[in-house]
Amino acid sequence: MSDLKSTFLRFYSVLKQELLEDPAFEWTPDSRQWVERLVEYNVPGGKLNRGLSVLGSYKLLKEEQELTEEENFLASALGWCIEWLQAYFLVLDDIMDSAHTRRDQPCWFRVPKVGLIAINDGILLGNHIFRILKKHFRGKAYYVDLLDLFNEVEFRTASGEMIDLITALEGEKDLSKYTSSLHRRIVQYKTAYYSFYLPVACALLMVGENLDNHIDVKNILVQMGIYFQVQDDYLDCFGDPETIGKEHYGKADPACVAKVKVLYNELNLQGVFTEYENESYEKLTTSIEAHPSKSVQAVLKAFLAKIYKRQK
Repeated sequence: MSDLKSTFLRFYSVLKQELLEDPAFEWTPDSRQWVERLVEYNVPGGKLNRGLSVLGSYKLLKEEQELTEEENFLASALGWCIEWLQAYFLVLDDIMDSAHTRRDQPCWFRVPKVGLIAINDGILLGNHIFRILKKHFRGKAYYVDLLDLFNEVEFRTASGEMIDLITALEGEKDLSKYTSSLHRRIVQYKTAYYSFYLPVACALLMVGENLDNHIDVKNILVQMGIYFQVQDDYLDCFGDPETIGKEHYGKADPACVAKVKVLYNELNLQGVFTEYENESYEKLTTSIEAHPSKSVQAVLKAFLAKIYKRQK
């Protein structure tokens, strides 16, 4: 894993530098400095799981053949495109949520002199993805499929965010709207496609696969994404704050938190979750093992192993 990460990380500065010298724009020292700070602040600071998954999945699909420098670079570039996509979503998401911190630092729009310029900055981060794709993949047979994939995933994610936001309009919080089917739709569209399906789809395109032939892989990864988000919500409530690095954000009154926790315990939510987790794992494993390709199975099992019974 450390080799994978070091390979992935060494290409970040190459991509960043190319973006700061993009010939489609007449740069000034101020604009270049602003964009460099924007990228540095928002792109490389997370766990990088999504980006690393492209490189890891590609290696597994190549059945651990030694990758050339170009293959390492291209798989890493697609991984970084997903990290840029994540940064683009988060910059705008934090404004909509009036959030205060992200990754243990102030949200980008809270940084002095940034404010609502962050809206345009988010759009710029989104544009960077297509600049990277154009520069490095335009000559590839799968270039149009890549563009289509990123457009499709971005549309689905934004639509999921929209359902989430309109379900919790300020001053109109109606708990009767929060059904399990609505929750599933929000999670499926808002998280599962870009976090789980997109990295594997990128790797499949790189090895020459047609995504239309892998609908079953998409379905398995979307199910995995839903399981991951339920697990994430569970850890927010029951996880050790020291381990997951989160407190009960959005719930300022400790007495209210305590009352809700008592209710959760009465409902035995921990037991319900354990049952859900085991059932999800069994279903996913059965679906994965039914796949005819051993290398695709290896990719899906690697994803599941990363999230099953995680503590953070």
